Amino acid sequence: LAVGWGSGAFTAWATSSGSCKLVQSTMDCTGRWLSSVPGDLPGDTEELLLDDNTIWVLGNESLLSYHQLRCLSLTKNRLELIEPGAFRSSQGLHVLLLADNLLFTNYSLTAAAFSALPALRILDLSGNHLTEDMVSVLVWNVSSLESLSVARNIIMRLDSSIFMNLTQLLELNLEKNYIFEIDEAFTGLQRLQRLNIAYNYLPCVVEFGLTQLRVLNVSNNIIEWFLALESDDLFELEVLDLSHNRLLFFPVLPRQSKLHSLLLKDNEMSFYQRLPNGTSLADVTVQFLLIDGNSTNITTVSLWDEICHSNLSSLRLLDMSRNQLWYLPEGFLAQMPSLTHLNLNQNCLEMFHLSERDPLAMLAELDLSQNRLVELGVEVGARDVLPNLQLFNLSTNRLRTLPPGLFTYTRKITTVDLSRNQVDLCPQPAVAGEAKSSPCVDIRGVKTLTHLSLASCGLRGLGGHPFQGTLLTHLDLSDNHQVLSGDLGWLQDLALTLQVLSLRNTSLSSATVDFSAFSSLVHLDLSGNSLTAFPTSLGALKLHSLNLRNNCLPALPMDMVQAPLGKSLREVYLSQNPYNCCTLGWWDSLQQVEGLCVPDGQEVTCSYASHTLSPKALPEPVLRSCRWQTADLALLYLVLALPTCLTLLVAFAIIFLTLKQKLLRMVKSRCGVSSSY
Repeated sequence: LAVGWGSGAFTAWATSSGSCKLVQSTMDCTGRWLSSVPGDLPGDTEELLLDDNTIWVLGNESLLSYHQLRCLSLTKNRLELIEPGAFRSSQGLHVLLLADNLLFTNYSLTAAAFSALPALRILDLSGNHLTEDMVSVLVWNVSSLESLSVARNIIMRLDSSIFMNLTQLLELNLEKNYIFEIDEAFTGLQRLQRLNIAYNYLPCVVEFGLTQLRVLNVSNNIIEWFLALESDDLFELEVLDLSHNRLLFFPVLPRQSKLHSLLLKDNEMSFYQRLPNGTSLADVTVQFLLIDGNSTNITTVSLWDEICHSNLSSLRLLDMSRNQLWYLPEGFLAQMPSLTHLNLNQNCLEMFHLSERDPLAMLAELDLSQNRLVELGVEVGARDVLPNLQLFNLSTNRLRTLPPGLFTYTRKITTVDLSRNQVDLCPQPAVAGEAKSSPCVDIRGVKTLTHLSLASCGLRGLGGHPFQGTLLTHLDLSDNHQVLSGDLGWLQDLALTLQVLSLRNTSLSSATVDFSAFSSLVHLDLSGNSLTAFPTSLGALKLHSLNLRNNCLPALPMDMVQAPLGKSLREVYLSQNPYNCCTLGWWDSLQQVEGLCVPDGQEVTCSYASHTLSPKALPEPVLRSCRWQTADLALLYLVLALPTCLTLLVAFAIIFLTLKQKLLRMVKSRCGVSSSY
């Protein structure tokens, strides 16, 4: 149960009293290692927050100074006892929060203290190791309660005596206990509107008759059956959450209700009138033997009667994902004319048929992903099918095409997900020898479409103008290994509108692919490709996000930060590339760009002599070696040649001086000229 803290919760701190802080009339002493309630706080304190301390007793004198107290929170302490007179000076208390304490130890004395709170509206006893008997004692004399939480305790069974006196209760939280049986426990709670029994061990719900209840959460139990009471009374029920149970059948709902949200996710539901092998169970009947005292009644019913006798005209959200549905009964959706959100993903559906009998005129979101759909049927002439549909998720099925003109019926469609289907886009390139082209999906002229996912559809080099007449802003072409076998000419119709483009894992290897025409592009994903050089055309774009992970890039351009791209970029992914540790000048430049984030910066590595290193902490020997490798070659050759030249010169001088006289005699004897020495 969510509990608010009043209007002062977001006000700036005004004054401080000791180790606590005062916000208007709220005193916050959270996490101060207090072993008792401070006695020197302002007497006009209305809200006192003592959460996360070490208080174990709330004594008779603890709150004597605080006559105007309206809210007291002692969550996450070691509270074992509240003495009977603890609240005698705070009888105007409206909110008492005692979650995560040890109140089971002295619950009877604590119950006596609660009886002195005639104005108490909200009580939280979650996480106190309480049994159902302890809860019954604690709340027996608190008939003013409107909201009660006993979540995360050890309650196992509920009967009519536990909440008998809580006639004003509006909200009850029983989640995360061990409840396996409920025997008329809520019969006397005539004002109860919200009931949470999630995360327990209820095996079924039968004869549900809480007509005043608006929200019922029984998710995360082991429920196999949900049967509402057969009555023509109007149920106020608006939200029913039966998700994460073991339901075998669609629940039997009240005949008349205000239900607008029905959550049936993650169950074992199916419809059984027709089986996959063609067998029909339409005529199978079952007899119920009802024994009441000395009277015996035998009722014969059709076991697989799939006609829903409930009025679902107000239902807006239906979630039946993660079940075992392989078909929907005829006319099933026709009973839900107000439906706006329908989720059927992760079932076993092989076909979904749209007709004028099930117009789904208000449906805005339809999720049929992760089924076994091989066909999506639309009746010829069904002009009013899905007229308000905005999001259509058909991903992970076995579709090869869609009904011709489907998107002409869906006049408000904005988002379509066809990923992981073997579909092609129209028009298809002509193939020599093929007289007839294979089936394809035609989205040309759908002006409302802005988001399209075609990931992992087996798309090959597209031709023509498959996006002509569309205004797509988001396009996902990832995991189509041959989609870029040609140029990007087929994308030119989106050059002015496309903002987000994913080409992840599309075997892109050429840096000459021209992106310069896509002037509106702000997010580009090129990860998982084979780029060996940075595409130069990207420099002219004003991207905000660029993903270059898992390519073959040895470096990025040094002048990238001066280009329009470097000035607009706010996020870049760079990991899993074989960068050269000796050419990291671009990395240093990126680090100096203000406002640029590299989310995977810790994973970026570079290679040096078969070693993988982090560019943020290169060892000094590597830096010195890299400086030699990147020095000017002419200067390097000069430095290397100079010692050799000097050595040769010295050697020549020594030889000359050593052999000087012999050389002169040799010259003289040959020339025949005498001279004095």
